[in-house]
Amino acid sequence: MPNKVVVIYSGGMDSFTVLHKAVQAGHDVYALSFNYGQRHVKELQCAAQVCQELGIKHKIVDISAINQLLAGSSLTDDIDIPEGHYAADNMKSTVVPNRNMILLSLAVGYAVSLGASQVYYGAHSGDHFIYPDCRPEFVQKMHDVCQIANYEPVDIISPYLAQTKIEILADGLAMGLDYSKTWTCYNGREKACGKCGSCQERLEAFTLNNVTDPLPYEQNLS
Repeated sequence: MPNKVVVIYSGGMDSFTVLHKAVQAGHDVYALSFNYGQRHVKELQCAAQVCQELGIKHKIVDISAINQLLAGSSLTDDIDIPEGHYAADNMKSTVVPNRNMILLSLAVGYAVSLGASQVYYGAHSGDHFIYPDCRPEFVQKMHDVCQIANYEPVDIISPYLAQTKIEILADGLAMGLDYSKTWTCYNGREKACGKCGSCQERLEAFTLNNVTDPLPYEQNLS
């Protein structure tokens, strides 16, 4: 029997690649997406479409009520989305307090209920500077605690933890993935803005892989 796994699937390009990596490994994949009140809720529409096309079991869980506790992020509050390179200090305003610990905890509970042994998520090395809950030490500690948090141990798997978005994209392109089915922009408008840190990091990854990003962008990218 294939190994049951839960994949935290946002609809962005990193988790899109992780999802396909789990599928191509032959796992029985259960995709789990969260509406936490993010502006770029459009990513969830992409996630739903991909899972429908692949015939993957998919849940979108509304946890937006937690925002009355988790204030101060430009992804969820009425704060301007910062523009500029992803490593810039102002990108710290996009941190949602404790987000990945919350999402992983829910995903692990779901995994236990399914009898799944692993939870996948898409942290990568480019996130380490800004997001504490994407750093190797966090992933290791979460893995350790999830060995003892239930009667059934669950492994936390982050296959791209030591790789950059450039390398993730290269792996996905080698798998023949279509990245027009993903959404990255932190602004939830019809087209990607091209200016926020998330867009800039994505565009850089495509440029360095000598591939054109298939997403439509707003005209003024200067």
